[in-house]
Amino acid sequence: MDNLSQQNPEILRVAFIKAGWHADIVGQCYQSCLNYIKQQSNGCCHVDAFDVPGALEIPLLAQDLANSGQYHAIIASALIVDGGIYRHDFVSSAVIDGIMRVQLDTGIPVFSAVLTPHHFHESKDHKEFFYDHFKVKGQEVAEACLMMIAIRRQISLAA
Repeated sequence: MDNLSQQNPEILRVAFIKAGWHADIVGQCYQSCLNYIKQQSNGCCHVDAFDVPGALEIPLLAQDLANSGQYHAIIASALIVDGGIYRHDFVSSAVIDGIMRVQLDTGIPVFSAVLTPHHFHESKDHKEFFYDHFKVKGQEVAEACLMMIAIRRQISLAA
């Protein structure tokens, strides 16, 4: 029995994991996502926010949340930039591979708003661009999340 059928079908629960690096930017994704979900679900969806230190911690917490049986879906957000010390593409791959494994292993959808720009600079222009861009990504990931929950409910009802 999957987690979806164990819960009240009238109330949706979504977990949102936020990485702490560039929290001001990542927070825009969360706020935009939350606003969209509240608007579209008419108050029938509750979003719990969880903060983790960085992007690499996202898959483990996503796994814990998925295994808890409390959530219909999980959303993860981070901004992974080239810090000059390590290859940021390695971190991105590890995070995306990890969350993909979580959703396939648990059957709970995990959505990514984990972005890795090619050339992020700590300049005012880049920060402003990504601050605004994460608002767009928040709405997009919320829309995908609600759509996937609806599709999975249709499949569940048809069975």
